[in-house]
Amino acid sequence: MAHHDHHHMHHMGPSAGGDMMHEEAYRCSMNMLFTWSTENLCLVFRWWHVSGTFSLIMSLLGVVALSAGYEFLRELTRRLEVPNEETSSLLPGSANAVTARRNQKAHIIKATLYGLQVFYSFFIMLLFMTYNGWVMIAVAVGAFVGYCLWGGASATKSVACH
Repeated sequence: MAHHDHHHMHHMGPSAGGDMMHEEAYRCSMNMLFTWSTENLCLVFRWWHVSGTFSLIMSLLGVVALSAGYEFLRELTRRLEVPNEETSSLLPGSANAVTARRNQKAHIIKATLYGLQVFYSFFIMLLFMTYNGWVMIAVAVGAFVGYCLWGGASATKSVACH
């Protein structure tokens, strides 16, 4: 009876055989220094892996869109705040139950939009923290595009993470 030694296969794990290519496709490097390299570049998630020129271009366009979308969210929040402020200034000084509920609902909506802005800004920060020059430029281009399309407020307002 022939004896087959399968012991070595246990050390190879799931990357043995055909899975090696699959695992290589999802290897992500994490840079802590500025780089222009896109080798093993993943953006925030393991599945957002840059594997070539086409995926780099598509990823950078996605980053531009995400960064521009942040300015859209900020403008949407500003537009929703203005009618609420005008309405509350037109109401008589006595706060009845309807006014109190309306103010509470407006406050919840503003708090939700604020939370979304904080989450969104931290997500963009994580993209920037890839320390990849191409991604950093895409974030800045997206901010520019978003401000051109939806920037209704002062350009001096901070775009800090929080």
